[in-house]
Amino acid sequence: MSAGNEDDQRPGSPAAIRKRKLGRGLGALMGETRREEPVAAPARSSNATPTSSEADAAPGESREGLRSIPISAISPLANQPRTHFDEDALAELAASIAARGVIQPIIVTPESNNRYRLVAGERRWRAAQKARLHDIPAIVRELDPREITALALIENLQREDLNAVEEARAYSRLSEGEGMTQAEIAALVEKSRSHVANTMRLLALPSQVLDLVEVGKLSMGHARALIGNEQALRLAEQAVRQDLSVREVERMARGEAPAKPKRKPGTSGSSPVDADLEAVQTHLEEFLGLQVRIKPDEPGKGTVSIRYRTLDQLDLVCQRLTGGEI
Repeated sequence: MSAGNEDDQRPGSPAAIRKRKLGRGLGALMGETRREEPVAAPARSSNATPTSSEADAAPGESREGLRSIPISAISPLANQPRTHFDEDALAELAASIAARGVIQPIIVTPESNNRYRLVAGERRWRAAQKARLHDIPAIVRELDPREITALALIENLQREDLNAVEEARAYSRLSEGEGMTQAEIAALVEKSRSHVANTMRLLALPSQVLDLVEVGKLSMGHARALIGNEQALRLAEQAVRQDLSVREVERMARGEAPAKPKRKPGTSGSSPVDADLEAVQTHLEEFLGLQVRIKPDEPGKGTVSIRYRTLDQLDLVCQRLTGGEI
């Protein structure tokens, strides 16, 4: 984050106090913990007396730190920013965890009765369950409600795991639930204020349009072009049905007809090649498990596009196209 003027950096200044409260990014909240290999539980001496839970620390003893926690003792975060989890990608991660273990710990905050609330790492937690693990490495942190919301949001943003609607709803929770301004949210997640504002504006769209964005049928650019338009749902459905570009949707939103694709002289609207390309497109979609579009430009030439929604899906595409990890 960029620093302000020298007066704002004085330890006792209002700005400094506010920054301490809001400026704890992902690294600070996690304790700068990063792992390059599977994490094991901290070793106990053979004569150590076990407690009913590591969370039941003695008075004055910190409950924070890295430890191995039973998966069954962890409850998911109710307001987790990410609501959609790709099952294929989750299965791939589960297979990796079964073979190599959990490489990066999840983050939890302690609750009563020897239980924990999951803050960051729900994909790893879900995949570990699929891999039939009994315990999972976790960083335990004492966090207040604002820090829990912020950390869950930051972790997903840094991993680029959120779609635009999930991101907008997370910003809205920080704004309405925690009373943060757009500028404070932008500083916290290290985005521009205009990005935060534009993303939050998506929530003004009809829920059916937001659903199309969440499942990856409509991009944020398409959705932004429809904000404030009374025909937003009809135009969104037409954009999906006709595979329109953002520019075409912007023209339609202004009441203009979308530009017709140019054809070379002597070509017809359809040809036997179209059916062959459609068959290839279907085959690729089944092979990759993702949306594929083939657009011919001229005889023998064209563009193949593959739409992915998470970095895990992109990694899966690379593996299937190359036969190995990238």
